[in-house]
Amino acid sequence: MSKKEVMIVTGAGQISMAIARRMGYGKKIVMGDKNIENAKTIAEIMNNAGFDVEPVEMDLSSRESIKSLISKAQEYGEIKMLVNGAGVSPSQAPIEAILKVDLYGTAVLLEEVGKVIAEGGVGVTISSQSGWRMPQLTAEEDAALATTPTEELLNLEILQPENIRDTLHAYQMAKRCNEKRVMAQSVEWGKRGARLNDIAPGIIVTPLAVDEFNGLRGDFYKNMFAKCPAGRPGTADEVANVAELLMSEKGAFITGSTFLIDGGATSSYYYGPLKPEA
Repeated sequence: MSKKEVMIVTGAGQISMAIARRMGYGKKIVMGDKNIENAKTIAEIMNNAGFDVEPVEMDLSSRESIKSLISKAQEYGEIKMLVNGAGVSPSQAPIEAILKVDLYGTAVLLEEVGKVIAEGGVGVTISSQSGWRMPQLTAEEDAALATTPTEELLNLEILQPENIRDTLHAYQMAKRCNEKRVMAQSVEWGKRGARLNDIAPGIIVTPLAVDEFNGLRGDFYKNMFAKCPAGRPGTADEVANVAELLMSEKGAFITGSTFLIDGGATSSYYYGPLKPEA
């Protein structure tokens, strides 16, 4: 079997697919998702468009599952790219699952891929504008989220159930942790000549988002994109535009960064019509 450069993709969703289509041509794409049917669906769409995608069942909350995905990827060649789009949303999962998947799982994935990423390799992980909506943490809390050994992360005081208000707060904390983790891990990746960045999308139209628009929080979301400067939600391909910059040679000097792509919703939340009533 001839060796190819390999791209690992986690989370078989619209954003992952848009980035994989933009950057994964000519590569072996190993796509992991907890729901293998999701991975098979995206793999079929992409394979029918000339890509080389293999769907794999993977649970982001399990280190063993992540290592197994990496081993599978290594059968095809060097791992050159990582796209981490896996996660659960506040309306999909309880607090414990959000912290286990979005916070702990992402930290483990960045750590494990960072041990094997090829020289010149690059990764992007997807966080969320949501992490920008909560009050600032202390420098000590940020450092703890960034650098605590992965197996001790969920023991941190700020992540204990009595300190997490609800699933949205858990999600915000997870996404804040993703961004801090990317900063710390980019230092480790740099030792291998590789780069790692984060993209924090706002409301992007995906099948999941359409469910949300039509669900209990629908009015909240519609209000958000009506009152943000862009006046609309975003598309997965616009997230891929940013990923393309970060993952190409044009982004060679960019690592450890988070790029907010939210149509200005965060700006409006702090300084405009989305500002919460005091």
